[in-house]
Amino acid sequence: MRLFVTGIGTEVGKTIASSILVEALKADYWKPVQAGELENSDTMKVKSLISNTQSVFHKEAYQLNSPMSPHAAAERDNIRIELSKITPPKTENHLIIEGAGGLLVPLNNQDCILDIIPNTDTEVVIVSRHYLGSINHTLMTIKTLKDKNINIKGIIFSGEENKDTESIILKMSGINLLFRINEEKYFDKEIIRKYAQQITL
Repeated sequence: MRLFVTGIGTEVGKTIASSILVEALKADYWKPVQAGELENSDTMKVKSLISNTQSVFHKEAYQLNSPMSPHAAAERDNIRIELSKITPPKTENHLIIEGAGGLLVPLNNQDCILDIIPNTDTEVVIVSRHYLGSINHTLMTIKTLKDKNINIKGIIFSGEENKDTESIILKMSGINLLFRINEEKYFDKEIIRKYAQQITL
């Protein structure tokens, strides 16, 4: 199984969701573009939350110094992100790929995170978190993927439950709810393992 984890925006829970999926499937993990936090990257965060010894953590295609949109971070590093250089690692294992921000986050003047997906042979997992405007952002994310004929595996809701928001998103989109991640005080290996043991994909 190969899954591409995207969010409806930043700070919605993609890395925690990716950690749970990696642990559940004992999958490999790959973050194509890391912008900022190079000393505490998403790859490092996921690795620190995983209990199994089978998962392999593959090196990012681009490591950018500034915590900002990849296109701008790349400009500050005096490089240009090339879509042709973002190719999934070779593995016989399951693979979880984590995007950066949302689908339309720009990589350069032409390409966005969305443009990485067709070359990865993956289904997309959408991570949504409730806030004012999140219904719109979630449905727009789903529509964008459907318009590109990209397969959607399902949705993960992260944070405090909001039944009104979640039910209308599921009804209007018709996509599957994979699982939800509650608002936890913290996440560690034990909590990630508990979530991983409860889900089926």
